Amino acid sequence: MEINKTDNMRIEKKDGYNLVIQKDGPALGYSPESGVKIIEVDGKYFKSFDGSGKLLPYEDWRLPMEERAADLARRMTIDEIAGLMLYSDQNKLPMPNDTYGGKPFAESGMKAYDLSDSQIRFLTEDNLRHVLVSKVESPETAARWNNKVQALIEGRTHGIPANNSSDPRHSAFADAEFNPGNSGDISLWSNMLGLAATFSPEIVEEFGRIAATEYRLLGLATALSPQADLGTDPRWYRYRSTFGPEPKLVTDLTRAYCDGFQTSTGKDEIEGGWGRRSVNTMVKHWPGGGSGEGGRDAHYGNGKYAVYPGGCYETHKIPFTEGAFKLDGPTGKASAVMPYYT
Repeated sequence: MEINKTDNMRIEKKDGYNLVIQKDGPALGYSPESGVKIIEVDGKYFKSFDGSGKLLPYEDWRLPMEERAADLARRMTIDEIAGLMLYSDQNKLPMPNDTYGGKPFAESGMKAYDLSDSQIRFLTEDNLRHVLVSKVESPETAARWNNKVQALIEGRTHGIPANNSSDPRHSAFADAEFNPGNSGDISLWSNMLGLAATFSPEIVEEFGRIAATEYRLLGLATALSPQADLGTDPRWYRYRSTFGPEPKLVTDLTRAYCDGFQTSTGKDEIEGGWGRRSVNTMVKHWPGGGSGEGGRDAHYGNGKYAVYPGGCYETHKIPFTEGAFKLDGPTGKASAVMPYYT
């Protein structure tokens, strides 16, 4: 049965979405325009994504995650599964070279947080759910855009949300006359090599906690970082984004970075260290991107070869196997890994 309000539950109307607060269960956010219904079963409240008013196993937050995932997987088509294997190109907000309702952004009358035509297409037609967000006009733009993305897709088949992600956004570069920023108002920190100069896992973990809070406020759920590559050749232009060349230090700082981003504590924790302030870390670049021949980068054809003087292949893997994959915190390990192109 569909619910509006009871003694055990209330609905708070937010800016563009509703939030269901219940006494004995998780808060449930949904868009009133999406077609999602709030239903009551055994005194608990759930989202019915298909609007049928029936509680399906994957919608039941009481069940183990593995059981819910298995139920969802068997309901998905091949096209829907394929969509979850896709990753978007970089999305600026607004998109300067895209159209909005068939018109260039400047002529469309749209807001920076409105969805472009290509964004609507890859979310609805291609079933894509992993979205890379780059430069945005402001924090408000990022948050509103995220809400519009989630509202668009939650009422579609299965209600699988978008996993918005970002490359590192917090570095202030010394070679810039001013810092234009990737996302408006955001805290500015040294790059990873500068953080490594503190020799302090505690500082790096604190950075992770602060940055994760800001990511969540921007609607970002995954950090495409840390860059756990050993910086063995200073000619590599991505050297400054590493924690340096020393395996033990890089391992300790990589572990601290992942713990800071992923771990929620206190009232923010939901289960196993994951919670409302958690951001997935995608550690990169397995099995170590600092091995490019001559300092050349593997994004390009002339950097396609990795070299290991002295047979140090296994050394490049240490920050991953002993750091990102063996966290001190309750989340256990980095939730994702990005390979390199060598």
